[in-house]
Amino acid sequence: FTHNQTAFRRSGPMDKHLRKKIRAAKKECRSELRSKEWQKCAYVDREDLLECTFEQEGNIDIVDYNSTSRKKFAEKYQKAGRPCIIRGCVDDWAAKRRWTFKRLEEKYGDEKFKCGEDDDGYSVKLRLKHYFAYLKNNVDDSPLYVFDSKFSDQKTKKSLLKDYKVPKYFEEDLFELAPYSKRPPHRWFVIGPKRSGTGMHVDPLGTSAWNALVHGRKRWVIFPPSDAKKDVRKMPGECDNEGISWFATVYPRILKEKKVTPIEFIQEPGDTVFIPGGWHHVVLNITDTVAVTQNLCSVPRFPIVWRRTVKGRPKFSKLWLRKIEESRPLIAEVAKAVDLDASDGLPSSSSSSSSSSSSSSSSSSSSEEEVHRPSSKRHKENEASSKKKKKNNK
Repeated sequence: FTHNQTAFRRSGPMDKHLRKKIRAAKKECRSELRSKEWQKCAYVDREDLLECTFEQEGNIDIVDYNSTSRKKFAEKYQKAGRPCIIRGCVDDWAAKRRWTFKRLEEKYGDEKFKCGEDDDGYSVKLRLKHYFAYLKNNVDDSPLYVFDSKFSDQKTKKSLLKDYKVPKYFEEDLFELAPYSKRPPHRWFVIGPKRSGTGMHVDPLGTSAWNALVHGRKRWVIFPPSDAKKDVRKMPGECDNEGISWFATVYPRILKEKKVTPIEFIQEPGDTVFIPGGWHHVVLNITDTVAVTQNLCSVPRFPIVWRRTVKGRPKFSKLWLRKIEESRPLIAEVAKAVDLDASDGLPSSSSSSSSSSSSSSSSSSSSEEEVHRPSSKRHKENEASSKKKKKNNK
């Protein structure tokens, strides 16, 4: 993969037409930045940000996929809300062969993938071949980040689903009982170039998440739900919401203050990270990466997710409960017995509002329902046209 990436990146510079497309996408994703300000911090020269702060040995549990049963994993990690790294579940995936930049461009180069959101929450998309061209010799502080939740809904991209398999520990997802079109976004195909990442966030609705890294390396820092948001987030005006900015500015302060104890580790190729609901986490791609990530509601965590869903998505929760009653009556009884006013001890779900690099994703992309509407510009044009018609009708 690394050799292929290097060869891929040596090709020539972007032509004028393509530069215009990339500039427009970047402007939509981060309207507060002028073109040259994407490199204002010169993070391309900060190799120190791509390394662990301290030894990670013993910092987080390593689970052997082939020798750890579903029952043991559910008890020790899902029910207990304990994060871990799983090794072995990616070994036989076709994605290991098919998800190199070269092969992805050959097959999906003309397809559009989401690489951010504009100020109004509309998806910003680029053709994959244009996105890969943008990555060549990229020096942006926090490059555009492909975090696409709709790949499985489109015929031309749906074949990506065949390249991987949901790990056995996460096959049961109670959200699957709801109609697919109604459930919250839960599955993302991710291409993260070096220095891109996801700002500090908590996943939505108390859901847990797994992130399987097919190629590349990622740097993670996570904090338990008991740690206060104010102790792990940026202070007002301290920096922007990008993951790399957190590592450059916020993390050194946190380590100096010693109010909280971070868990830091490197996710290696083939590793799958499990993050239980409520855990604060921030991720930085320290090489070019390709991954897939999903959020889920497991049986052990259902009461927490149910309480959050009733409050955050009341209409959906009623539909979901009807479906649960039809096929899982015992789970429905649990839902009815949940004290909706009780505290679950977890922080509220939130995300880095980073539009360029964020999964607004594993993160906010995982965190809030993604808005897939026309581009902001087109939306405004439609609004203007609508107002004109109304005026003429009058």
